[in-house]
Amino acid sequence: MVTTAANRAIEQQTADSHDAEKNDCSDSRNDGERRIDNGERRTNNDPRHTKQPRQNNQPRRDKRDVHGWVILDKPIGMTSTHAVAILKRLFQAKRAGHAGTLDPLASGGLPIALGEATKTVPFVMDGRKRYRFTVAWGEERDTDDTEGRVTRSSELRPSADAIRALLPQFTGLIEQIPPQYSAIKVQGERAYDLARDGETVELKPRPVEIHELTIIEHGDNRQSVFEAECGKGTYVRALARDIGRILGCFGHICALRRTLVGPFRETDMIPLEELEALCNRAASGEGSLADALLPVETALDDIPALAVTRADAARLHRGQAVLLRGRDAPNSSGTVYVTVAGRLLALAEIGNGELIPKRVFNLTGLTASPGRSNERV
Repeated sequence: MVTTAANRAIEQQTADSHDAEKNDCSDSRNDGERRIDNGERRTNNDPRHTKQPRQNNQPRRDKRDVHGWVILDKPIGMTSTHAVAILKRLFQAKRAGHAGTLDPLASGGLPIALGEATKTVPFVMDGRKRYRFTVAWGEERDTDDTEGRVTRSSELRPSADAIRALLPQFTGLIEQIPPQYSAIKVQGERAYDLARDGETVELKPRPVEIHELTIIEHGDNRQSVFEAECGKGTYVRALARDIGRILGCFGHICALRRTLVGPFRETDMIPLEELEALCNRAASGEGSLADALLPVETALDDIPALAVTRADAARLHRGQAVLLRGRDAPNSSGTVYVTVAGRLLALAEIGNGELIPKRVFNLTGLTASPGRSNERV
């Protein structure tokens, strides 16, 4: 059987699907969050994440099965964990998680998986990301963004031509040292915890891929605006740091927006205010929260689809392999997503003439409105 990136995503899903720093291609900087049992994170020192006793006049809202993706246009100042908690409450969803942390400093696309969509999170994390970011020249900071303390400074300011001449060095496969404030583990400790304790950690360079890096605005030499498209594991903050060092002027991120995450584009993003308004309309019977959902299979755009009969679907649903034969049997091997009567059924692998289920979906409950996939074409 041919091993593909999708195969590896399925194999690693249980271990990796909620480790944003390990899998994410974003410039995420963990802000002191710790895991809780359902795969989300809770901020240790944030009172918003402290469990409060329920008042007698606040009845518990029943949770329900909700399946699909919401691509939140995350506002600046909000943690990714808090964003997930808000959407989970709005949809009264039993399960929720995100596909790639965004710093509180950053805005833009935060894909939030609800219900069975959480099974497809690794496929989004493995996709490309695109960012628009602003670098302030003249200062390097310990966090590589505006939230840190100044560690180096310079009176030099780079020209646009000098920056453009340097960018090819940061395009393609490169070696990158993660920021000190990252979730990389060092002897069992997160690097950001060690950095907060005043320790200097020697992080090893890691290979990352930058597909495209361009300067789109230069202004008065004090700031430059860039766009980057990159693969997973890339730290945009480290790009700003390293470019500034080579230019001799130092630099740090002062604005960051994510405009693409895997299959999800900027046109898919929904501001929080719109979601809350939709929730209010739905509560009064004037709309449905299903209108905000994208189908679970949207995350599987790069994976071939295979339709099966209802009889074969019943076998796959029980976790049993299906023998592929006849002229309609696919010639390839690898991962496919399986549908029956146009409805997502399972993630499966083709090999040795069999279709072997790996993840079975149960989409009973609230799902995306019909036609949401067609709207994206």
